Amino acid sequence: MSTRKKTASKGRGRRKAAPRTPFKQRVTRWFFGAVLLLGALAVLLVLLFRVVNPPTGVYMFSESRRLGGVARDWLPLEQIAPVMARSAVAAEDANFCNHWGFDMQAIRTAIENGSERGASTISQQTVKNVYLWHGRSWLRKALEAGMTPLLEALWPKRRIIEVYLNVAEFDEGVFGVGAAAPHYFGVSAADLSAKQAARLAAILPDPKGRSASRPSPFTRKRTAQIMDGAATIRADGRAACFES
Repeated sequence: MSTRKKTASKGRGRRKAAPRTPFKQRVTRWFFGAVLLLGALAVLLVLLFRVVNPPTGVYMFSESRRLGGVARDWLPLEQIAPVMARSAVAAEDANFCNHWGFDMQAIRTAIENGSERGASTISQQTVKNVYLWHGRSWLRKALEAGMTPLLEALWPKRRIIEVYLNVAEFDEGVFGVGAAAPHYFGVSAADLSAKQAARLAAILPDPKGRSASRPSPFTRKRTAQIMDGAATIRADGRAACFES
């Protein structure tokens, strides 16, 4: 009787080992867990900089280290001449108020012309300047493509253009219109004329190769085009999303 009890007790004590999760399944779980974590982090960062002014960006930080500092004076949009915002939009992204982060018509035109110039929106450039790094790697482009709609969903257009004007590079070591206006013209950003604003917008694609104070014939011609464009988007309502 005693032996049977011992045998039964021993039998009950043996439990089957839980089957191990296949390696492929574990890797898949880790991968999706990492993706969810990165996605949550991206949402938090985008929400944070909706209300907090970005202290720097990857490119700005690297330039500051290389040059031993950069010139930058953060300004709210209310302290920037309204024509500056219109000029930047006219120069870089005329359909800024009408798209959700990507200008599909501009992308199609750029592809047809065999060029990427003109396809990058202000929203994309803001994502790149604030959260990412400069370069043409597929990883950066993928991150930019994922974060741009997120920025559009969580920031109002007015905030996007405000941040853009404060982080864009206007000369070597000069970031934001608050530093660019006195650097080139000796005036505050609030006192920029239509021509000065258009001149600053004209150098945005190549701030180290173009000068707003010593414009080339091309820059002068581009300035005139931007002045016309800024007046046009004001008249047809394409500036309404960022003008109070």
